[in-house]
Amino acid sequence: MAVTAAQVKELREKTGAGMLDCKKALEESNGDIARAAEILREKGLSAAASKAGRAATEGLVESYIHGEGRIGVLVEVNCETDFVAKTDNFKKFVRDIAMQIAAAAPKYVTKDEVPEDELVKEREILRSQALNEGKPEKIVDKMVEGRISKYYNEVCLLEQSFIKDPDQTISQLLNTMIAQIGENISIRRFARFELGEGLEKKEDNFVEEVMAQVNQ
Repeated sequence: MAVTAAQVKELREKTGAGMLDCKKALEESNGDIARAAEILREKGLSAAASKAGRAATEGLVESYIHGEGRIGVLVEVNCETDFVAKTDNFKKFVRDIAMQIAAAAPKYVTKDEVPEDELVKEREILRSQALNEGKPEKIVDKMVEGRISKYYNEVCLLEQSFIKDPDQTISQLLNTMIAQIGENISIRRFARFELGEGLEKKEDNFVEEVMAQVNQ
């Protein structure tokens, strides 16, 4: 398919890669910008890929309290310099990440952090579900891996859809920030506290609540 200048511009803004590299990646992905960004990262051509190995020891620890003390979040986001850490753009990004954690309740930052025993248990559960649904044995394993991907999307912060823009993941948002700022940025760790966590209580839609507060 023909690649438009607007697509090249959008991909370049997201990744910081060169125009020609962006064009080639878009052609390879048939115009799929998310996939093109992945292609650039795989080839080490995106700004995020080129900066990934650089030390990021500055940054911010952000706190966010939601719902009159019902949910609390602490998150550490690192960058390379104190100068960047003090910019409004970086502070807004860190705030958005804290709100994301409050709303979407991830358990881990990346897929690599998910314990192997947890994945084994989850695969066993998903396999049993598929068999109980009457799915043929020969396709069960593929179904399980597909559902594991959805599991990652739920429990891993970088795989989640951004609450303010569900069309992009937190990983894509992070790469966009790296391209804009020109420094390596790392979401290092977080802690999320919910009032009465583990106790029986009514279900609430925290995404809607957090977004309602954002839009006030």
